[in-house]
Amino acid sequence: MAVKIFIRRKIPDDRTNDLLPLFRRLRNLATNQPGYISGETLKSVDDPGEYMVISTWQALDNWREWVVSRDRIEIQNEIDARLNEESIYEIYQYG
Repeated sequence: MAVKIFIRRKIPDDRTNDLLPLFRRLRNLATNQPGYISGETLKSVDDPGEYMVISTWQALDNWREWVVSRDRIEIQNEIDARLNEESIYEIYQYG
């Protein structure tokens, strides 16, 4: 069953340009993973520093394999270090 992953991040304006290349690398790697269907990035209207990434995967196991991959972890750790906080993950499936 397909799942949607919601990743929320607070990005200060002065860090956006610094982080964009990392986000692109992460997205490029994800698109080549088994089970990856799609992804999009949204910016909050009410809180311009808040971003939401929504990715869709064919199965929860596909996401779980990706989330523990060494390449993803290295980039994600660099993102979190530059933000000084961890990204927030939420997983939903179709009801």
